[in-house]
Amino acid sequence: MPESETQRSPEEPISPLKKLRLKAGLTQAELAKQIPDKTGTGTLSQRAISAWERGEYQPELTIPQMKALCKALDVTLDELPDDVRPADF
Repeated sequence: MPESETQRSPEEPISPLKKLRLKAGLTQAELAKQIPDKTGTGTLSQRAISAWERGEYQPELTIPQMKALCKALDVTLDELPDDVRPADF
């Protein structure tokens, strides 16, 4: 895992999605590759995962995408956070 993903300042809030991703041992790119895009012909980009974790926008996922996210993170739908942004938002 890149150092930038594991090292952060103590004051920097961390996204609940990032916590789940790190617990699952995945990089942003690895997670993105496990989630289909809305057309079903490709996968999400690392950039999308990064934007969610930074709080740039909230994900709007289809049911197949939600299932893939839960499977990748090894959590149930109920265990996913309602808000994936860092706590300072």
